[in-house]
Amino acid sequence: MEITTVKSTIINDNSFILKPNFHMNFGKMRFEKAKRNGLKFTDLGTMAEDIFSCPIFVRVFVENVERGVPYITAQQMMTSNPLDIAKNISKKYTPRQDEMKLTKNQILVSCAGTVGNVKLITEDLEDVIGSQDIIRVNADNTKMKYGYLYAFLSSKTAYSYIQSFVYGSVVPRIEAKALAKLPIPILPEETQQKIHNLIADAARLRVEANKLLKEAVVIFEKEIGESKVTHSFQVGKISSNKIYGFHKRFDSQYQLGWNALDKEKKNNLEYTKLAQVACNIFVGGRGKRNYVENGIPFLSSSDMMLFNPKRNSKKISTSTQGIENMKVSLYDILISRSGTVGNTVIVGKDLQGTVISEHALRLVVNPEKISPLYVFTFLKTKYGLKTMESSSFGSVIITLNEDLIGNIEMPILEERLQSEIEKRTEKYISNLDQSTELENQAIDLIEKEIDQWQQ
Repeated sequence: MEITTVKSTIINDNSFILKPNFHMNFGKMRFEKAKRNGLKFTDLGTMAEDIFSCPIFVRVFVENVERGVPYITAQQMMTSNPLDIAKNISKKYTPRQDEMKLTKNQILVSCAGTVGNVKLITEDLEDVIGSQDIIRVNADNTKMKYGYLYAFLSSKTAYSYIQSFVYGSVVPRIEAKALAKLPIPILPEETQQKIHNLIADAARLRVEANKLLKEAVVIFEKEIGESKVTHSFQVGKISSNKIYGFHKRFDSQYQLGWNALDKEKKNNLEYTKLAQVACNIFVGGRGKRNYVENGIPFLSSSDMMLFNPKRNSKKISTSTQGIENMKVSLYDILISRSGTVGNTVIVGKDLQGTVISEHALRLVVNPEKISPLYVFTFLKTKYGLKTMESSSFGSVIITLNEDLIGNIEMPILEERLQSEIEKRTEKYISNLDQSTELENQAIDLIEKEIDQWQQ
């Protein structure tokens, strides 16, 4: 049980709210102390040009890209590249599209379910349609720059304060008009500009990174083609020899999927199984997790897909049994193996040494045989993704295992193309790491400034 004292003036200033969790909110207490010590504040509504959310509407999704527009949810917006997993929403049946389309430098705040996640829209996400569960914040750069506002909203202090606006016992929600009341610390102009510049540079690097990976995938798909395999309803014939082959599987998704993938293979290319180029394919250690305040960052298979995965991650105790087997190393390839299968991440310097959940399978490539950068790029192609989806099993929780990943056949392109792919993928990883570092520097600057007013 926690106990605190609250001044009557604070209760009067907050619409006579008497809820303990409202006044004992971490962010709220930090702001109140900073105000008493002389730090000046304004509110988000005053500094922003507009703060709004879009109305609820019936979503109609289409497969034809020409008839749709990419649509991202509040959960998808937090991934390193939301367009990788975005569905296409119908142009014909989606109302008020101009209002719902995202614009460059717009700040998004999730407002339902998981409340308070923040995303800065970069040029590669312009004109994508955002979910109605996202509040849009359009900064007025003549008053306060978007980079500073984004960094502040991404801070632990702001996130905590935003939770005090939440209502709803089943689905937690916040309203745009409530978010507009969020206090914003008025830091010195030079500090605000420094923070803004860090965020702007981080955003630029993230855009460049996604562009580089896309270029690497395009080089690959020019040689192997863009897979057209689907797992929709279909009927086909499979020989008994194939059924009695690897794992003796009788499920149609596996047999029909791999039959279609075999037809897409290029006769002029050499193929090798991933098991033949891997040092190890394994699932990390399982066991009881002891979460602590100061430990090693721990990521789930969904956390690892985020654009800044360690920022708000849980920490696991260094004394956890088998923890060394749970840590990941540079250029390990992580593949989500249960639930949503086939999400793939390669470990850069930012993730090196992080502890990853057992729901992410690890593929450790032998660099003397082939570059892990090349293998990662293959798995990011549509053909690579379809090989993983077709290999999965399970009717309730879709699952992949080590043998199934090792059985995937990867095309070997000529060395010149391999070099082009590796060069772009290496720069992609470097840019993502730099982007994360700069963003964290900006957010830490804000937290340190607020810390100075806590004496």
